[in-house]
Amino acid sequence: MFGKCYVTANVDKTGNVILLKRVLIVCVGNICRSPTAEYLLRGALVHSDIEVSSAGLAALAGKPIEATAHAVLKEHGHQPDGHEAVQLTPQAVSEADLILVMERRHVSGVLNIAPEARGKVLLLGKWQDEREISDPYRQGKPAFVHAYALIEEAVLAWAQRLAR
Repeated sequence: MFGKCYVTANVDKTGNVILLKRVLIVCVGNICRSPTAEYLLRGALVHSDIEVSSAGLAALAGKPIEATAHAVLKEHGHQPDGHEAVQLTPQAVSEADLILVMERRHVSGVLNIAPEARGKVLLLGKWQDEREISDPYRQGKPAFVHAYALIEEAVLAWAQRLAR
């Protein structure tokens, strides 16, 4: 069931996603993976009019990006300042044209909040054989470096399809 892409109305014959204005990236706490992906995708789409944001299924609302995630982003030349974790809401789901999640279980989490979102919730790692990206939280810097590499690869694949 999950292996298929249900947003076929928004994908052209070459696999490019069309007619999207808002991308929402979701993880659990909105302090590690989703803000990392948000910064990377926003940077990759800098010449596009696509808006990129992030939220958490159980967000640590108001918290900044986790210190190690912040350090790894900075080591790769990014300035991830100003992030504050936000809780995923039905309104945010409704306003998004595409919702990218880190793990299969996050799809269910989003659909529990807004069942009508079925068809626009996909794995960030969709183009890497439906790869899931595990949470590096409290696992030390190597886990964050690994998550960053997986997120970066997935973001670049999405950016190629989303860029107009």
